[in-house]
Amino acid sequence: MTALVVRRLLVDLRTPIARRWNGGDAFRSAFFNALSMSFPAGEQIFIDAVRIGLAALPAAQRERVADEVQAFIGQEATHRHIHGLFNGHLAQQGLVNGWEARILRRRRRLEGIDPRNWLAVTAATEHFTAILAEYLLAHPEALAGAEPRLRDLWLWHSSEESEHRSTAFDLYRALGGNEAWRLRIFRVVSWHFAVDVLRQTASNLWHDGSWWQPTTWRSGWRLLFGRQGLVRRGFGPWRRYLRSDFHPSQGDGTAAARWLAEHAALVPPVRTA
Repeated sequence: MTALVVRRLLVDLRTPIARRWNGGDAFRSAFFNALSMSFPAGEQIFIDAVRIGLAALPAAQRERVADEVQAFIGQEATHRHIHGLFNGHLAQQGLVNGWEARILRRRRRLEGIDPRNWLAVTAATEHFTAILAEYLLAHPEALAGAEPRLRDLWLWHSSEESEHRSTAFDLYRALGGNEAWRLRIFRVVSWHFAVDVLRQTASNLWHDGSWWQPTTWRSGWRLLFGRQGLVRRGFGPWRRYLRSDFHPSQGDGTAAARWLAEHAALVPPVRTA
């Protein structure tokens, strides 16, 4: 298992944020706003999943991983809180969060079912956040010109997602989760994630009034499908999850570890596991 650190993020989230905070770019702002809208409800599912998974382990195994799971919960609870504050500004701007309601409906379907299903959903989604984390840390152009405090928010979140990317996956395996269900659930999560982020981004652009502007879609193409775009660069890492020998630790966490070390004063530790 992995040593995790629960940190605070020392940035100002009381001051209102600009409508196009990401370098004045309508699409990049709308896209990252969409992702943020999913986090409070999504992170709660992850927290519930690892709690349920930990409780289902035999006592000896539970003791070995309890500290890591508690630190994972601490990190995700902090992410949930910070993005809740961020999303509050988006609501004041008139953006409507439709993604959260869909997540809450899906969460109700998980209640009472095998803990491994909760963990498989969490591990699959955590793979997406790890891909995004690696991308943002390697491609600063995605946040070029962003308000510094908000750029720090996204890079901090990305770095911690990279740091704890193995926790849910390891719990799934420890509980005897099989490959067939891991891959089946990953494909379902992949579909929902892609559709939901596009739907919410489109909604954000509509409410922003930038839906019909050609510059909006040029930026979107560049961010997603350009030579250094997220979809192009993320497809290989996405496909790795389908391999029978896949493990999240195969991802490259060096950039995340470096960012956290270089910004230790900005993200001081609360506790370590």
